[in-house]
Amino acid sequence: MADIDPKLVMELRRRTGLAMMDCKKALEATGGDIAKAEEHLRKQGEKVAASKAGRAAKEGRIGSYIHHNGKVGVMVEVSCEDDFAARNEVFQGFIKDLSMHIAAAVPTPLSVTREGVPADLVAKEREIAQGQLDGDPKNAKKPAEIKQKIVDGKVAAFYKERVLLEQPWIKDPNQTVDQVLKGVIQKLGQNIVIRRFARLEVGAE
Repeated sequence: MADIDPKLVMELRRRTGLAMMDCKKALEATGGDIAKAEEHLRKQGEKVAASKAGRAAKEGRIGSYIHHNGKVGVMVEVSCEDDFAARNEVFQGFIKDLSMHIAAAVPTPLSVTREGVPADLVAKEREIAQGQLDGDPKNAKKPAEIKQKIVDGKVAAFYKERVLLEQPWIKDPNQTVDQVLKGVIQKLGQNIVIRRFARLEVGAE
């Protein structure tokens, strides 16, 4: 195999924040294709996150962000396995960026996971989607199962907009918050969990 250009390794490290050796191995595994190497590392991160998911995360930190105009504020709790990781600059940087994401994201996230979205809001979205479907004459002859899939698809799109883990990361819309989280798990080798958040905005209901 041909030697990997150190500049490619450095660029992949800049994009992912992972160790030089990990980046070099990923480039070797993908024939020096940086896009494929980045995807390769992302999939590895998902495997690492899955392997850590059952481990207790009893330490962590509470982060906060107040927008410069003083009208938007966020607090977020992120857990990890020990205080050593909680003091790590990667972990603390993630909390800071996550707080800023929650403050800036449009639309505003409602919960960390789908399970946390109020059931009445989901039911309302499903009702709206069904109404839109039934109101279009072009859909009159579609089979019931197709109509159901269309409604389910609209509800899934609602989740992707309003569930924190499923939103595009504010600093890199090509990644979701969940993918960024899994990257941090891969870097630190620990289970990391976004527990909860609160967002306050002056004048908001």
